[in-house]
Amino acid sequence: MKLSIAIADTHARPSAFVVYRGFELCIPKAATLGFKGVELALKRAEEIDPLRMQTLLEEHQMEISCISTGQVYADDGLMFTDPRIEKRQQVRKVFKELIDLAENFGGLVNIGRVRGQIGEAPRAEAENLFIEMAQELCDYAAPRQVTLILEPVNRYEIDFVNNVEEGVGLMQKVNRFNMMLMPDVFHMNIEDRAIGPELARHIDHVRYIHLADSNRLAPGQGHLDFPAIFEALLEAEYDGWVSAEILPLPDPDQAARQTAEYLLPLIDTFNRKSSERWVDSPMAKPLGYR
Repeated sequence: MKLSIAIADTHARPSAFVVYRGFELCIPKAATLGFKGVELALKRAEEIDPLRMQTLLEEHQMEISCISTGQVYADDGLMFTDPRIEKRQQVRKVFKELIDLAENFGGLVNIGRVRGQIGEAPRAEAENLFIEMAQELCDYAAPRQVTLILEPVNRYEIDFVNNVEEGVGLMQKVNRFNMMLMPDVFHMNIEDRAIGPELARHIDHVRYIHLADSNRLAPGQGHLDFPAIFEALLEAEYDGWVSAEILPLPDPDQAARQTAEYLLPLIDTFNRKSSERWVDSPMAKPLGYR
């Protein structure tokens, strides 16, 4: 398991859900704090200079964990479920460019609120629009070895796919091997019956996890039981990224520091226990195996 943090470009609006803004300044900061990866919160692929980004990552021994797309919805109102042809063409173009970028940076592209609303339309109509778009984009992403990850979001922010079970159901209707889930424990605290048990129950569909406390602050600043969540993930043998998507409060540097200081010991324990389980497993190779 590795820890990442969400960073947007400097021009991102205040509504962008990220800890840091500015790749040049903040990737080095994240590396110093012990994060292993950066979640690129993007509105468009052209926000990134690929050569410069690769240099930054190599200099600071960092990886791109995921490309997230909240600004595509929040700034431009683009949605998979939009019935207007011209808007759907815009979504298609933006996502194909992000998929092209993800081919070399992380291999994962998030679908959060950009999946769209149901609104006053029949649910089946909105669902079919989503499935059609998702299947086309998954087919485009497959030869590029990119996976799309659907993030359930609570009912107060969107009316379509609020909990993990609903996400699994929609993902199965898309029926593409490169469509997976990206649960966020903040949303799960509102919508799901439990956090750890639900993650474990659906672990075969989970590719990436967002972490934030109950108040959207850094983990450890609210009432979520993160040790229990990590124990459930350990039992379920999760082996992917976890990423901080939190409010930058009381300020970005302090929020990032609180996150690292609280989560890194939990992740170290998780990885140690996971390694011990593997060594003790009957599947482990015997000493001297070649």
